[in-house]
Amino acid sequence: MKKIGLFFTMVLGTMVTVAQVTVPQPSPSAKIDQTIGLTEVTVEYSRPSKKGRTIYGNLVPYDKVWRTGANKNTQITFGDDVKVGGKELKKGSYAIFTKPGKDSWEIMFYTDTNNWGTPQKWEESKVAAKISAKPNQLPMEVETFTIMFNDFTMDSAMMYLVWSNIEVPVKIEVPSKEKAMKSIEVVMAGPSDGDHYQAAVFYKEVGEYDKAKEHIEKAIALRKNPAFWYHRQQSLIYAAKGNKDEAIKAAKTSLALAEKAGNADYVKMNKDSLAEWGAK
Repeated sequence: MKKIGLFFTMVLGTMVTVAQVTVPQPSPSAKIDQTIGLTEVTVEYSRPSKKGRTIYGNLVPYDKVWRTGANKNTQITFGDDVKVGGKELKKGSYAIFTKPGKDSWEIMFYTDTNNWGTPQKWEESKVAAKISAKPNQLPMEVETFTIMFNDFTMDSAMMYLVWSNIEVPVKIEVPSKEKAMKSIEVVMAGPSDGDHYQAAVFYKEVGEYDKAKEHIEKAIALRKNPAFWYHRQQSLIYAAKGNKDEAIKAAKTSLALAEKAGNADYVKMNKDSLAEWGAK
């Protein structure tokens, strides 16, 4: 009995040791998923509150790099190449650091996003873009630091950094026109050879051989450079339809292309099929 009691004491002691207290965070985390035009933009940050404190020039000193929030540095991710404040910025993720000033702010997009707060060693080479923005006075006080998007157009939006009685605007421009035109051109041009090839393989697998034949022939006609795997599928589709002569012809074409490409697997598959179909 003493051993059993000791065992349960140890178990309870372990449970107490690994237990964690869960309490509300003073600077709760937030995530914004925002579409601007046709571009996805995501912001992840923590939101400190004023709690009666003077913010700019005190809690957040002027002319010093600020993490632009609390806890881990604020991170923004762009799904396309964009412009921020007129400066070009490649698609990807960046930490947002700022240097608040009374009359002007610097906003920096930093390629190293794994900092808790500001980097221990600031590296200017990691600044992908640096812009200036004029802070605007608000007619009211905002208790909790907020990042928001507004003023949307087809190819732009304003990102606002808002806290206390200050808002800082950052214009984000996205390539909506270019993406839309490309999309229109692709759709108007019709399916590609790859689309027809995928359709042919699908229809072959489900036994719709007439449709498979239609799509594989379109795929081969559209493709600029002959592909041994296209002709391989063509031979299998013809064989499934009972068109042995056409299947042999397609397999011989696939074999020649595979030998030229040095693809031993397709060489063997085609030779095996030709033997099976009684090719001469």
